[in-house]
Amino acid sequence: MNEQQLSPEESPFLSGPLSRLNELFFTFRVMFSFIKAFRKMHFLGPCVTVFGSARFEPDHLYYQQAEKVGAALSILGFTVMTGGGPGIMEAANKGAYEAGGPSVGCNIILPFEQKRNPYLHTWIDIRYFFVRKFLLIKYSYAFVVMPGGMGTLDELFESITLIQTKMIRDFPVVIFGSEYHKELCQHIQIMAQNESIDKEDMKLLFVTDSVEEMIAHIRAHAINKFKLVRTKPSRWFGEG
Repeated sequence: MNEQQLSPEESPFLSGPLSRLNELFFTFRVMFSFIKAFRKMHFLGPCVTVFGSARFEPDHLYYQQAEKVGAALSILGFTVMTGGGPGIMEAANKGAYEAGGPSVGCNIILPFEQKRNPYLHTWIDIRYFFVRKFLLIKYSYAFVVMPGGMGTLDELFESITLIQTKMIRDFPVVIFGSEYHKELCQHIQIMAQNESIDKEDMKLLFVTDSVEEMIAHIRAHAINKFKLVRTKPSRWFGEG
């Protein structure tokens, strides 16, 4: 990555060991980011996180599908969470927003491309990708992976790895768009055939082109399987 494309916060982080004092300040900044996010997002769930590209415009089929996905998840009773940006993220938030359900964004601060979309009831701006990825997973009972690029694949495999290693529960992971993800699914099958993953791991993914099938899968493997709880504010912590 070109050094000019890095934010002032990211450049030192990627440049190797700094002074002990700078490393301490960095630790405090990260800790503050987590605390700020926890306070803001504690009462938003249960969520479903929708991952997808920031680059699809409203006239694109994938954008329109993501709108339907967001609306259907909202009607099912979930808060729809995305990375808060344009494209697929905006579409899923728009679907939830216009369906009358809660719409949340974890927006990454970048010098290019990413900007917060207008269909958010609640959002938080985050400087570090690893903090953002943690938050996108922490509050969700299911993950929907729409067509996207490198970041979307990163989020998909982060979620699957956490489930595979039992760091989080076996929440449903839906890959939406069989044609777009065809080669990706074939490669995952190759990994299973070569025993670099267990064949049972294939069951962690549900591939579909149908909003109705997605909803049925999430209802069976999230709502019926896990007790979904909304946390109530506490006056003791200045939240109510």
